[in-house]
Amino acid sequence: MQTITLKSILDNTKSYQYVDNGEPMRGGMKDVYFSPDKSYVVAFYRKKLDFDGKELVRQLTTNYRKGIFDNPDGQYWKNIYCWPYDIVEKDGLTGIIVPTYEKHFFFKQGYASNDILKGKEKNGKWFASAKFRATNSKTKLDKSELGNWLSYFQVCVNIARGVKRLHSAGLAHSDLSYANVLIDPASGSANIIDIDGLVVPKKFYPTVIGTADFIAPEVLSTKHLDIKDPLRKLPERTTDLHALAVLIYMYLLYRHPLRGGNYFGQIDEVEEENFLMGSKALFVEHPTDSKNRNFKREYGENLEKFKPWTDLAKTPYTITGPYLKELFDQAFIKGLHNPIERPTADAWEQALIKTNDLKLECSNKQCEQKWFIYNNTKDTKCPFCNTKYNNTIPVLDLFYQFKPNVWKPENQRIVVYNNATLHKWHSNRNIIRNEKLIDKDKVSDGYFAFHNNKWVFVNQKLTSLKDVTEDKEIPIGSMVEITNGKKLLFSKEDGGRVAIITIANN
Repeated sequence: MQTITLKSILDNTKSYQYVDNGEPMRGGMKDVYFSPDKSYVVAFYRKKLDFDGKELVRQLTTNYRKGIFDNPDGQYWKNIYCWPYDIVEKDGLTGIIVPTYEKHFFFKQGYASNDILKGKEKNGKWFASAKFRATNSKTKLDKSELGNWLSYFQVCVNIARGVKRLHSAGLAHSDLSYANVLIDPASGSANIIDIDGLVVPKKFYPTVIGTADFIAPEVLSTKHLDIKDPLRKLPERTTDLHALAVLIYMYLLYRHPLRGGNYFGQIDEVEEENFLMGSKALFVEHPTDSKNRNFKREYGENLEKFKPWTDLAKTPYTITGPYLKELFDQAFIKGLHNPIERPTADAWEQALIKTNDLKLECSNKQCEQKWFIYNNTKDTKCPFCNTKYNNTIPVLDLFYQFKPNVWKPENQRIVVYNNATLHKWHSNRNIIRNEKLIDKDKVSDGYFAFHNNKWVFVNQKLTSLKDVTEDKEIPIGSMVEITNGKKLLFSKEDGGRVAIITIANN
């Protein structure tokens, strides 16, 4: 074992150390060594990089990095990406300096039945399949690792934001998959890794076509063509969007949206895979074509073991709510073979955030998922444990002022449960909940409570809250009863919204 010191290629006043014990961690293209204090790793490419490869690494650690991080919101992105920040060389091989992962991206326990995974990275694949959460499965992860259903919405928000930021900078990841994302469901955190494979249109081209299960159909179905053939499709922004949609579907429903039971006759496994995920790819929940609508290929005789996730009647994708259902249709029906139709990362982010406002806590305290999305029916129940929701549900439909005295629907609603909070992004349409949200706008404006057998809203910060129905101002520190048909004006400021209330689940 020896400690080796190397000078930075970018700044000769800096140097980096790594510990060589003769057994580096091996990735797909690199050998990885820890620094003595384990605050960073040195990752050497096993093959010598050509001019373009070296230039990509240089741009990645200088201009592209500065474009992301040298901004007022730069600190936020350090939690989303594991981004290289310097370059070294040894024996003609290029190495990149990459920060080590945060502690919460390593398993504390791993499997429920043993500690084989303890201390290993929380690669996203461990959380994207029913195989790792079935009660009677040897590979079931410990409850402390799994989080609840709501935590996966935040995981997906973070991944969508990361992809959105790359795309806004003119970059594409090119190999987005659960192998290149670390997640921690307990905290809702996500970290996009292997950034050094970035694609820049007409400048830096992809070196891989992607990871199985996440390669876009057009890439897979044209991979046999020469790379210079104009019909050949390579990873770029729209293929990232396919992979992003697959990730979100898998993290919310614990199954693959395309890997169903479609049968193509007596052909070899490679050709079958190319059909299933490529030219003949079909959404497993396609509304009018049921050929792919079972999971026997994936689970065989274990379909019962992994229910409800393997039962599309019990856990259809519609349980994710109307906003995400619309985007899944766009991604896996309209956009599956027409890349231009795929939803943007920003669309996914906003749909996930709006869906968060439709959540209800399951009445069954033993329910592993804990939360579900309100389904807008008279019979409200948890789709995971089938427990009937045992309270009334105030539903607030939001409206904005189109012009004086003309209010139009926002296509956004808030579903209320006891102690649900109201924030500025609810009360004012000019406040957007994204990575640029400032601290003062993160504080709640008030909360809802079921008090003395009635629903009330307690005003904590809204300076111009008005009960329009009663023509009554609601000062800070007071509360207003929430009743069927009531109209509330949250704010008289520009962008202030009105809510019309319906009491559901009576």
